[in-house]
Amino acid sequence: MNIDPTGFSAAAGMRFDQEQDMVKVSVIVPVYNVAQFIGRCAESVFSQTLDEMEVIFVDDASPDNSIAILESVLERYPGRKSQVRIVRHTHNRGLPAARNTGLGYASGEYVFHWDSDDYADPDMLESLYRTASEEGADIVWCDWYLTFAHNERYMKQPSYGSPVEALKGMMSGSMKYNVWNKLARRRIYVENCIAFPSGYGMGEDMTMMMLFACASKAVYLPEAFYHYVRTNVAAFTGGRATPEKFDALKYNVQRIADFMHARYGNAMDMEIAFLKLDAKFPFLIFRPDRCFYRMWTEWYPEADSYIMRNKNVSLRSRILQFCASKGQFWLVRLHYHVVCRFVYGIIYR
Repeated sequence: MNIDPTGFSAAAGMRFDQEQDMVKVSVIVPVYNVAQFIGRCAESVFSQTLDEMEVIFVDDASPDNSIAILESVLERYPGRKSQVRIVRHTHNRGLPAARNTGLGYASGEYVFHWDSDDYADPDMLESLYRTASEEGADIVWCDWYLTFAHNERYMKQPSYGSPVEALKGMMSGSMKYNVWNKLARRRIYVENCIAFPSGYGMGEDMTMMMLFACASKAVYLPEAFYHYVRTNVAAFTGGRATPEKFDALKYNVQRIADFMHARYGNAMDMEIAFLKLDAKFPFLIFRPDRCFYRMWTEWYPEADSYIMRNKNVSLRSRILQFCASKGQFWLVRLHYHVVCRFVYGIIYR
């Protein structure tokens, strides 16, 4: 497995020695095509009650006026100006590369990744940092809100007693591996040369699994602060499914599988199978399309024998996958129309 940390690890290592006590949290915010959302995001960041923080906005050659809006908002927070850095890419390099650029400039004890179309409650960073400091934790994760245009859902996360158990939870699908509800010690990135997979944006959040694999202590904070907005289809992860996105997802799944094999040998084989099943599960709920069903069948058939063994996901999801493994896609279509379109498409929006 190749992990390319170019652009942040060496520089970050030097800053780690020199400045780790100066900043408690480095917030990294990639910016691309979010003019409609960046104002609310910036206000939310600048309104955090944590004082000892820095904010690194990475302009990934955004084609709109997102940065102009950001700079306008910053004018209303003069006390934050010295803590804010705006870094610009000369051309669009994608979300993972933008995160890596942010890591290259980070000097904080901990790192938090904040997406530019989302927002959070004012006490989020202070609460996460306080928990990390009091517990001596390398990573703190918490609950979050799934936010639609007119509704939102409280997304409860599971609690685990160790980083390895949390890692297994992420690989099995019971715990989300998203970057934006986790505060991670920067030392973990630096000492283990962990970077995001530049050029492979679909599934890049799986990088968080590597951090948990290298952490000594991880703690769960049972509160929600972060509002993950599902109304922006023009940002980094929005838009239609493409072959490039599927290739990126496959790359990232294999990247994690290689990392876990290198670190744990065969001890994680079952969890790797669970991860593969989780990666292809969306093909059963996107829409009733023969192309997606064929892809589900062709991707990771070696993992299908583990479907019913994953007790960390709902029985409904396991039955849906079992039906697919037996070629009963008429039941998969029925599930789509009843659950995906009616329950989630109408009731929760």
